[in-house]
Amino acid sequence: MNKLLSPSHLAWLTCALSLASWLAAPAAWSQSSSTAIRQADFIVAVVNSEPITNRDVQVMRERLRAQSAADANPPDSNTLTQLALDRLINEKAQLQQAKDVGIRIDNEAIEQAELNIANNNQLTLPVLYERLKQDGIEVRAFREQLRTELTLSRLREREVDNRVRVSEQDIEAFLREQLKAQAVQVPPQLNLAMVLIAVPENSTEQEVQVLAARAAEVTQRARGGESFADLAKSFSAANDNGNNGGVMGLRPTDRYPDLFLKATRDLKEGEVSAPVRSAAGFHILKLIERVQFNNLLVTQTRARHILLRPSAQMSQAQAIARLNDVRQDVVSGKADFAVLAQEMSQDGSAKQGGDLGWAKPGMFVPEFEQVMNSLRPREVAEPLVSRFGVHLIEVLERRNSPMSDEEQRTLATNALRAQKADEAYETWAQDVRGRAYVELREPPQ
Repeated sequence: MNKLLSPSHLAWLTCALSLASWLAAPAAWSQSSSTAIRQADFIVAVVNSEPITNRDVQVMRERLRAQSAADANPPDSNTLTQLALDRLINEKAQLQQAKDVGIRIDNEAIEQAELNIANNNQLTLPVLYERLKQDGIEVRAFREQLRTELTLSRLREREVDNRVRVSEQDIEAFLREQLKAQAVQVPPQLNLAMVLIAVPENSTEQEVQVLAARAAEVTQRARGGESFADLAKSFSAANDNGNNGGVMGLRPTDRYPDLFLKATRDLKEGEVSAPVRSAAGFHILKLIERVQFNNLLVTQTRARHILLRPSAQMSQAQAIARLNDVRQDVVSGKADFAVLAQEMSQDGSAKQGGDLGWAKPGMFVPEFEQVMNSLRPREVAEPLVSRFGVHLIEVLERRNSPMSDEEQRTLATNALRAQKADEAYETWAQDVRGRAYVELREPPQ
């Protein structure tokens, strides 16, 4: 299930950006990203008397290039230049409207955004500043760009996001469509019980006929009302199933042989199939349960972690180094993750060997969840820095679980709100630009 953005998603995206987009054009960043004009620079456009320079376009173009680097078909340089100019024109017009309606971003909000970016990139704030300095980016320019992004986000929330409404009819239609799509992707699950009348290799035709007659007898007795569990205990050559009354358990249809699926396709719950022959022998199958999920599914993850909290006795760097050593021991098989978690972890999960139980999306802080979601079962991540400390994460297993009605409606509401907000934003942004005076001068280079 895809994660859905809240109404304040622009602010969050700003704070969660990787440093790649900020460090994309260090030479241009070394000056303020405001409209300061230097020698060899020139004005390419004016928006309500405020200029946009060629250097501004270069900076924006490189940021867009960095953000699209992973795309299968990234835009070419000319397209990026036009996108950058359009983005700057829209920003200028919107920033002027934000000023007119009294939106101001205080220093506390800027500082929080800096911390979020540092945490998301597993850096401390001093290290973040050092990274910016190394790449020729002034902290003042960096903070000013953050102020711009947060201003635009708050303006959007005020003028667009907070005015979006989702009706009950919208929610019902969304859920119907999602369930229809899911039904194609998620096959039903079956719980079958089985009696296996084994046919040994090299059996003679006469011996096979005797065993076939026994299978027919078991089928008749099962259909006549005798306990299928008792018949499995008495006749089944599949010991595990026999001890369990022949029940194989609820599982997706792709985990049953096609032979079994064909034999039970037209059965109702409680009915017994005719004997079907395989290389192992004759199978008599009873349909215990057929489940087609009528609720949307959500992927749950069961993970465990070791948490170290930096302190006067152990710095963040020391915690990272220690957990790197732990990871090497666990991956190489020299140590047991659960035992080390009990000994080392500094949170309440230590007693359970770091086991965090089954978790749905959104239960952990974003920086933790992002790393956890990238892991395969039994994979151990590199040490992660979050707002709580330094973590070593191992994913144990994943499963798809039906969502509650309340969870489904929340999902639908958030998805529809985000969709409607994006559509409304496009219309609003065009309107703001249409009311602005825009003068295009020299083409950007």
